[in-house]
Amino acid sequence: MTKTALIVWGGWDGHTPEQSARIVADMLERHDFSVDIEPTTEAFADEKLGAYDLIVPAITMSRIEKEELTNLLAAIRAGTGLAGFHGLMCDSFRNEPDYQFMTGGQWVAHPGNIIDYDVKITSDDPIVAGIGDFPYRSEQYYMHFDPSVDVLATTTFSGEYFDEIEGVVMPVVWKRRFGKGRVFYSSLGHVADEFAVPQMRTIFERGALWASR
Repeated sequence: MTKTALIVWGGWDGHTPEQSARIVADMLERHDFSVDIEPTTEAFADEKLGAYDLIVPAITMSRIEKEELTNLLAAIRAGTGLAGFHGLMCDSFRNEPDYQFMTGGQWVAHPGNIIDYDVKITSDDPIVAGIGDFPYRSEQYYMHFDPSVDVLATTTFSGEYFDEIEGVVMPVVWKRRFGKGRVFYSSLGHVADEFAVPQMRTIFERGALWASR
């Protein structure tokens, strides 16, 4: 049976939400998903939302109506998967702690903005198996995160741009359960062009497939 996915994009244009959404759609279609793409959070209010096998938000610094969020939370708790990246999932709705509780974290800073940093693989989970540590150039995300998440990769802050955080080890990739649903997140992917980085693309692709019902 063909799996189904919903990608909802919107918010700040600097994160190239529409372009990233279409890259993810193509990725999923190559795995025989039937994909719907919507440009508004109104899609989360659909009474049939829970029929999707996977939901991918690609939304930054936006707002969501109460009934939309309630329906989204219920769908994931009932078994629909959730997968996302960078601020397009973990900086979607800053005023919604229930959403942040589901995703497992919220962006709070990226000292130095676009910089070179290292990603360290810290698990033998199939999502990151065989990839190994790698250098990356993007925003290095400093996050508030749920200690219950299963961390698959980390980064260490140098203190060059904010000396108080020197040596802080921060999750980059994690997965978790939310009710019956699976949730996957990677902080890599500031703009659509980063999907050209093999490690970033592979990690997200594997994570999305894992999260799907």
